[in-house]
Amino acid sequence: MRRHRKSVWTNSITSMTIAVFSGIILIFFISLLLSAVMYYILGDMRVSKVFSIIAMVIGTYVSTYFCGKFRRKRGLAEGILCGTIIYIIIMILGFVFVGEFNGIKKLLLLTVSGAVGGVNGVNSKRPKNFTE
Repeated sequence: MRRHRKSVWTNSITSMTIAVFSGIILIFFISLLLSAVMYYILGDMRVSKVFSIIAMVIGTYVSTYFCGKFRRKRGLAEGILCGTIIYIIIMILGFVFVGEFNGIKKLLLLTVSGAVGGVNGVNSKRPKNFTE
């Protein structure tokens, strides 16, 4: 008789943790890439705010997209929750390293991009060879 092992994505806390930490790591690496583009190619710091916004939107969207794609339920709620948790982590890190709190605009930006990613992930095609 074959044993069936549950997927990591069936537990909402585990899947949320994976999505949040992958989002933070993705935001970090996208920020590194865009800062290298800004330093070596552009040579101008005027676009730093735009690049940081792009990095946060892409990181949050991609992480909640995959969370929604593999969870296949509650994409809007889990996307908003992932975006809010990512915002809280960024806010804590910003307070520790810079000494300032983030504004409400980042919270709205991350929750909206998280919600869009979660909804798109749930409504996307199911991955091949995916078993629960």
